[in-house]
Amino acid sequence: MSESRVRRPRRFLVCEPRHFAVQYAINPWMNPDRPVDVDLAQEQWQALIGAYRAHGHTVESVEPVPGLPDMVFSANAAFVVDGRVFGSLFHAAERRPESVHYDTWFKAAGYDVHRPESVSEGEGDLVWTGRYVLAGTGFRTTREAHREAQEFLGHPVIGLTLVDPYFYHLDTALFVLDDDNVCYYPEAFSAGSREVLRRLFPDAVLATREDAMAFGLNSVSDGRNVFIAPRAEALAGALADHGYVPVPVDLSEFHKAGGGIKCCTQEIR
Repeated sequence: MSESRVRRPRRFLVCEPRHFAVQYAINPWMNPDRPVDVDLAQEQWQALIGAYRAHGHTVESVEPVPGLPDMVFSANAAFVVDGRVFGSLFHAAERRPESVHYDTWFKAAGYDVHRPESVSEGEGDLVWTGRYVLAGTGFRTTREAHREAQEFLGHPVIGLTLVDPYFYHLDTALFVLDDDNVCYYPEAFSAGSREVLRRLFPDAVLATREDAMAFGLNSVSDGRNVFIAPRAEALAGALADHGYVPVPVDLSEFHKAGGGIKCCTQEIR
């Protein structure tokens, strides 16, 4: 069945974890008293970049900036569809300076960048399905930003409410497999949002809490290969049963900051 799944080459924007650290706590995963092994983080991040390139994807980089330890989580900096860049306005004051550096990169690359007026954390809470945008709210990105994104992008935006602080961004609770399907953890969502997801994706691959807590849903799929946390073993098995090819990449050092594979990966469409 995996032979019928089609890999589509992607273009990713990343940021080296040269200054990565946990210096503050803005989600339940973060504890400044728990040290980060920066060398290991570098090694893990390089393995992710290597895996992307080995599978035919283009990877470009933003220069990391001292004093911005979370800049490695490039997904949060913008949401890009049809060459339109909907930038970020971070909820936490500590992260707000990141936006300027990413906006500068996009502008230098020839893009116009829309800076949202409401709190919006890029691909952390805005997920492209190929037809419309799934948009998370509840902890970070606001409903006002959902409306703003729809106006700017010209694509329908479907709001989903997150209810578990461990899954504070939509990309920790759901990822897109291809143009037809998604994978998600139902209990991360409100009852109404679960019903919306059931209606939109009746054949979705569902994850357990154990796999969600292992960052199994902070994954990146190219339509065939799924770059996934190695501890999410049951989910990897379910994906394989559905014809996808799991590509385990260990980003455990980044879990200390509440991030994983997708958090480190901004897709430029």
